[in-house]
Amino acid sequence: MTQVTPIRRALLSVSDKSGLIELGRALAGQGVELLSTGGSAKALRDAGLNVRDVADVTGFPEMMDGRVKTLHPKVHGGLLALRDNDDHLAAMEEHDIGAIDLLVVNLYPFEATVAAGADYDTCIENIDIGGPAMIRAAAKNHGFVTTVVDVEDYEALLAEMAQHDGATCLKFRKDMAQKAYARTAAYDAAVSTWLASAIGVDAPRRRAVAGTLAQELRYGENPHQQAAFYTDGSARPGVATARQLQGKELSYNNINDTDAAFELASEFAADDGPACAIIKHANPCGVARAGTLKEAYKRAFDCDRTSAFGGIIALNQPLDGATAEEIAQIFTEVVIAPGADDDAVSIFAKKKNLRLLVTEAMADPRAAAQTIRQVSGGYLFQDKDNGHVSAEDLRVVTKRAPTDAEMADLLFAWRVAKHVKSNAIVYVKDGATVGVGAGQMSRVDSCRIAARKSQDMAEALGLDAPLTQGSVVASDAFFPFSDGLLTAAEAGATAVIQPGGSMRDDDVIAAADEAGLAMVLTGMRHFRH
Repeated sequence: MTQVTPIRRALLSVSDKSGLIELGRALAGQGVELLSTGGSAKALRDAGLNVRDVADVTGFPEMMDGRVKTLHPKVHGGLLALRDNDDHLAAMEEHDIGAIDLLVVNLYPFEATVAAGADYDTCIENIDIGGPAMIRAAAKNHGFVTTVVDVEDYEALLAEMAQHDGATCLKFRKDMAQKAYARTAAYDAAVSTWLASAIGVDAPRRRAVAGTLAQELRYGENPHQQAAFYTDGSARPGVATARQLQGKELSYNNINDTDAAFELASEFAADDGPACAIIKHANPCGVARAGTLKEAYKRAFDCDRTSAFGGIIALNQPLDGATAEEIAQIFTEVVIAPGADDDAVSIFAKKKNLRLLVTEAMADPRAAAQTIRQVSGGYLFQDKDNGHVSAEDLRVVTKRAPTDAEMADLLFAWRVAKHVKSNAIVYVKDGATVGVGAGQMSRVDSCRIAARKSQDMAEALGLDAPLTQGSVVASDAFFPFSDGLLTAAEAGATAVIQPGGSMRDDDVIAAADEAGLAMVLTGMRHFRH
């Protein structure tokens, strides 16, 4: 492989024409012959540049609505020929194939077309064929050919050529080749994933996943682990689409916890009023709604002030100055909200390490999406848990039905329990969590931990009784025995929401009746591992 290869002839064929004219002028200024196709050639020619159409090189016009234009030996021969192979050089001479030293291609906007909700036929027409073929050919021959597939790399290309008197070095070409293959792989992944969905294949034989680097992270969950953050191109509002207004760079754990916080806050629509979720280690330590955002934050904070220290805060409405002033009183890692007013931004500016993210919108908790988890040797794919129940979906199974106030709290608790690691127990009173038990091997232990934390918080607030007195309780899965339910009753809960479905449901219902509890069944569980 040649270490330094001069660029004398370039083929430019791009869908995204950002920076194309500037690149063309810079290349022409270094004496590079420009080849191009269709709209790219027109744009370059309109800018006053001398461009040769690929159709002139191949001797064939673009045809079939542009489907066939670069799939030709004079193009692929120019990209694939080994410049140090006598047989290849002889073939080029015999068939009048000119070498192509630089390929600049970006592909038809397939991903954007799908994201815009285009119909099936339109999506099919936006599958690029010639582009990926040329990219793969040029990248394979990176010993001699430079391949650029991202607008972001135009500047790097020109800097490389300036450094090497119009040539590129082997390391640069290898770097560009890797990016080129990653791009075509991501493109093919997008096409195959969309097609599987479009034709109703839920579990395709092969599944490809692709992402675009958003951020190199200092480390992963722990300092000895390398990590990076990739986005999948989806438009779902959240940490991946948020704009960071201030604060130091997000860490791996920040990103994970911020996602958990924002997804939970998104359970509460504007109709629900201001809502706040405080997350620590991907579990909520306080969630509340109230008449104002400030009050919602204060009520969420009062659920577990100890755990809230150094936590992540998500809001379902734009952050205002009064709420920012309250939040700024303790150390917080991240605040994410659909927006922030000038007062809030000004207040947080004094807390230089506090990250403030704005998303412009909330996520739709009922929207279809998928989650991926890696296990040794494979991946687990599943639909995102977008399950939802309303009061009409609930089945009252006890002698006493919940009051209207209890029902409102039960539905609130159920929404929160969906975001708590199993085994999950959530106590709620007056639209605020007052105890959360998460991630225990025993549901009874989750009940006890949540109740104990509530008692500790009541003592810290100078209250006479635990916060769980007069609360309701949600369990993410059924009570296998009555002991967990009775533990909740002992903590002061008066009503219960749970999926049901245990072989001992009758015993649990009987225990609830004996304790004077109201209980409703959802018929849906929310395991979160």
